[in-house]
Amino acid sequence: MAAKENQKYKNSVFVDLFFEDESAEENEISLYNALHEDPLPVGTKVRKIRVDDVLYMNFCNDISFGIEDKVMVFGEHQSTINENMPLRELLYIGRALEQIIPVRDRYRKRVVRIPTPEFYTFYNGKEPWAKEKTLHLSDAYVKKNESPMLDLCVKVININPEEGHEILDKCGILREYSEFVEILRKHQQTGSSDAYKNAIEECMKAGILADYLKKKGSEVVNMLIAEYDYDLDVEVQREEAYAAGRQEGRQEGRQEGIQEGRQEGRQEKLKELIKRKLKKGKSIDIIAEELEESRDEIAGIIKTLQDA
Repeated sequence: MAAKENQKYKNSVFVDLFFEDESAEENEISLYNALHEDPLPVGTKVRKIRVDDVLYMNFCNDISFGIEDKVMVFGEHQSTINENMPLRELLYIGRALEQIIPVRDRYRKRVVRIPTPEFYTFYNGKEPWAKEKTLHLSDAYVKKNESPMLDLCVKVININPEEGHEILDKCGILREYSEFVEILRKHQQTGSSDAYKNAIEECMKAGILADYLKKKGSEVVNMLIAEYDYDLDVEVQREEAYAAGRQEGRQEGRQEGIQEGRQEGRQEKLKELIKRKLKKGKSIDIIAEELEESRDEIAGIIKTLQDA
């Protein structure tokens, strides 16, 4: 079954390391122990839970597994944080529970005991984000209520090495993964066609995920390419949305009030796209060409971002 799943889905390195690899169960237990005061007993069994429907273009960047009386749900974000994560996790846990609870049990009169869910997102992007922050589903409610009848919390943990979150000291494999991403990002900025291979070689020399990378080097390169394709697709879709909004603004922006509102939204989208492209080491000329804007406008926005 696992072999078929591996062919069907494109996994990120994070998912492979904590879900698919032969060391995944050991890594999952290490992660659990880092998040809880009481370590799991030796010999604790882990149940992997694959939720099919919460995928993007067959690209999997979330994992979930059952340990004792809990269901742990983890996600990883290497770009910006999606503040709709609580909504996403609400849908996710519903599908996970469908797998865990037998159909007949759902119709019993007596209380059916269910495992306690916990939700975590690891952030290692470069945009500023708190060391740790909890997102609430109820924050998105149209009408606020002091005691909502349904809520869901997602703890977002910044695992960038410079943030120094204590979980990196407690979970060695997560710390090494964080260092791997940092080195990978450095090599990506060089623009070298061998950036992935060079990053892997540097990590192996430094003893960062050395055994894993030695065993799966070529597979990791393929996973990184898939991750890049995923990020690129998201970026292209945002650019298309920006371009569509730009065209719409041209057609409907004759009324002054509407024009001002659209211009403000357009500028914010443009700033976000420029920031992403700068992080990838692109020049002002290339950014201007890709976004179909004048060089002067792009340069002006970059200066505004630097002065902020």
